[in-house]
Amino acid sequence: MLIKILGSAAGGGLPQINCNCRNCAAVRSGEPGLTARTQSALAVSADGSSWLLLNASPDLRQQVAATPELKPEPERGPRHSPIKAVALTNGDLDHVAGLLSLREGIPFAIYASAEVIAALDANSVFNALDRTLVPRVAIRNGVPVVLRNGGEGLGLVLEAFPVPGKVALYLEDTAAGPNFGTREGDTLGFKISDAGAGTSFFFIPGCADVDARLAARLRGAQLVLFDGTLYTDDEMLTQGLSAKTGKRMGHISMSGPDGSMAAFASLDVGRRVYVHINNSNPALREGGPERHAVETAGWEVAFDGMEIRL
Repeated sequence: MLIKILGSAAGGGLPQINCNCRNCAAVRSGEPGLTARTQSALAVSADGSSWLLLNASPDLRQQVAATPELKPEPERGPRHSPIKAVALTNGDLDHVAGLLSLREGIPFAIYASAEVIAALDANSVFNALDRTLVPRVAIRNGVPVVLRNGGEGLGLVLEAFPVPGKVALYLEDTAAGPNFGTREGDTLGFKISDAGAGTSFFFIPGCADVDARLAARLRGAQLVLFDGTLYTDDEMLTQGLSAKTGKRMGHISMSGPDGSMAAFASLDVGRRVYVHINNSNPALREGGPERHAVETAGWEVAFDGMEIRL
């Protein structure tokens, strides 16, 4: 199984279009130890020919152009794409906006929770995706799905499961009840398996907490690609970038006694990689103390174009 990190940043990318934080300013000035990053998305393939996207970034067109495996094959005629399916972990704009870059008659299947599909159905702009070519398939938590695009199998199995999280920002105003109406399943994690090769990995780009149920699921995993949005819960406040903490946004921090580094310390995960990293995160800086702490704890920081083989 081949995994390509198309984009490793959180929403807005690095540098963010309107941001003068230390990291964004450093990337613009060419400071060593920092590289530009597009918004979070992955591509996965069992055979190197048919590809599954995990989330559809607003930067998808740029990401496809930078990934030779995702370009159309000339011998397949005037119209072709190796992208055969897209699976969505939630309805965040950062994860669904790129679907509109796939509107040019590309046949592929969308896999998402019933709630996310309902959100797509309620927004007529997504009708640009011809439903005769792009079916919307509801997935249920804990029920493995053999991924297909029409009659074509991808050789991959997707299992979704709920993780602590938050309803998409644009749905907060219409959500009822406490905590913005967030329900179990508004944010999903995925287990992707290649049954033929006997390999699997977990993809969890958004997570508010590693609770006992999630810890039990991840224990002993080969590979986990996990939410690396913030290094500290209050870093966007202290940098003057936002009035929201990480917890308010549905993201666990890397550091601290309640952070992901501490939570994973006893889980015996073979390989741990941070994805969905916010532009404010000091762990983006190669050689810095935060990066040193992350790497000492056994973690890697993803970068655009990173390739992982299982």
